Amino acid sequence: MILPRPRPARLRLDGRYARLEPLGPQHAESLYAACAGADNAPRFDYLFEFPPAQVDEIRSWIDRVASSDDPLYFAVIDRASGRCEGRQALMRITPEHGVIEVGGIYWGSAIARSRIATEAIYLHAHYVFDTLGYRRFEWKCNDRNAPSKRAAARFGFTYEGLFRQHMWTKGANRDSAWFSMLDREWAAIRAGFERWLEPGNFDAAGRQCSRLDAAAGARG
Repeated sequence: MILPRPRPARLRLDGRYARLEPLGPQHAESLYAACAGADNAPRFDYLFEFPPAQVDEIRSWIDRVASSDDPLYFAVIDRASGRCEGRQALMRITPEHGVIEVGGIYWGSAIARSRIATEAIYLHAHYVFDTLGYRRFEWKCNDRNAPSKRAAARFGFTYEGLFRQHMWTKGANRDSAWFSMLDREWAAIRAGFERWLEPGNFDAAGRQCSRLDAAAGARG
């Protein structure tokens, strides 16, 4: 392996159900719609941001983050509707070691726990390993965030341990759970994703016929 690896670029990544594209002001209104309402507020519990009270708050936040190279934010687009229904970032990018993290994830109620959100993670992992040639893909979350830990395991990340008193956020301590996926594991994990994402795995309403267990392939 030749290090350092290339840094991720601002480019579009297309899947069957989801598209990732660099986050910009054109996404503000649909992203705000995906964030608004009491049902979506709990999705901000473990993010650094608070739920936006109005669309101008989303516009201001996008203005701040859109020019950043780390974290590098992408809009998560539902290809069927063309709407931005969430966002996620490549972050803590260390090309000299071939290590990168996916984080800053917000998926609105329209795509959470759907094939769109799953494919969004697949698209980033595919780009990180198959295009950029990174060695390690990371997922970190608040240890109290049980849904995030379940999602990491479902997507094929391996739990590595707990970083106690890792952060202070929103006036409280955060212990961080760390997960990773390695380049030597990716081929089996990728195959699991691709089997699950086949159109034949979904009924007319978009419900899965078989469950995704990306980690199973990686661990035999």
